[in-house]
Amino acid sequence: SPAVNIKENENVFFLDFALPGVDKSEVNIELENDLLTISTEKETSETKEEVNYTRREFHFNSFKRSFKLPKSADKDNVKANHKNGILTIEIPKREEAKPKPSRKIAIGE
Repeated sequence: SPAVNIKENENVFFLDFALPGVDKSEVNIELENDLLTISTEKETSETKEEVNYTRREFHFNSFKRSFKLPKSADKDNVKANHKNGILTIEIPKREEAKPKPSRKIAIGE
């Protein structure tokens, strides 16, 4: 499995995956109910033919990671970006889950 960093600020959860050599067309991201699943499948083959032999090598790489999203996640607005071998998934928080600024409460008589 590739390395993943999980970060959070007051508005968004971030998941950063290191995917060097993986094209964005090879990445599959699915969200079903509260389960976010990221997977890839990559198959490569190499053939080298010489006078007395033929060598053929196959490589198959895949991974699958799943994350259960918290109730505070806004599942309808998840975004993904793939740049320079890093896949970043942004999961915004629902408005009611964001921290509210403190307020002064007046004391009644």
